[in-house]
Amino acid sequence: MSEEAIVIREIRAEDNPQMEAVIKSCFIDFKLPLTGTAYEDAETPFMYEAYKDEKAVYFVVANGNQVLGGGGIKQLKDFDGNVCELQKMYFSSLVRGKGYGKKLIDKCLETAKGFGYETCYLETIPELKAAIHIYETHGFIHRNEPLGNTGHYSCGVWMEKEL
Repeated sequence: MSEEAIVIREIRAEDNPQMEAVIKSCFIDFKLPLTGTAYEDAETPFMYEAYKDEKAVYFVVANGNQVLGGGGIKQLKDFDGNVCELQKMYFSSLVRGKGYGKKLIDKCLETAKGFGYETCYLETIPELKAAIHIYETHGFIHRNEPLGNTGHYSCGVWMEKEL
C-alpha cells in the first residue's frame, strides 16, 4: 500500500459496508465494550446516510476503493447550543500509528469551524489511550460529565475544545 495513494475524502454510499467493518473490528481488536458504544449504533451500517444533515460530514481515509478509517462531525444530539461532536473516528490496523488520525482530526475541526460551530465535543473509551493523547495534543480538555445524549454509556471519557 502506497502512502501517496491514501486520501481523505467524504464518504460515499458504497463505502458503508467497509466503514462498518473498520468500526466493528476496532472494538474486537482492542477488546472494547460492544454495548453502549458505536458498535451497536443503528447508524453504523449507514454512515453515508447518517451524515447527510446540514452541518454534518463524515470523512474516510481511503486507498483507492479500500476504506481504511474515518471520522465525522455532526450536531451534538439532544443538546441546545452550537456544539458539534467529533464522532466515530476509527482506523484499520493497516494505518494506525501513521498520522492519519491527526490529519483527520485537523480536517474535521477545520470543517466544524467552517460550519460555524463554537465547540467540539467527543466521547471515547478509557482504554484508547493513544487516541486520548492525540485529542489532548489537539487542545481537547477533559470534562467531568457528558454533554447531550449520545447513548454511549460505556464511554467514560468526555472532552471538548473551543473552536
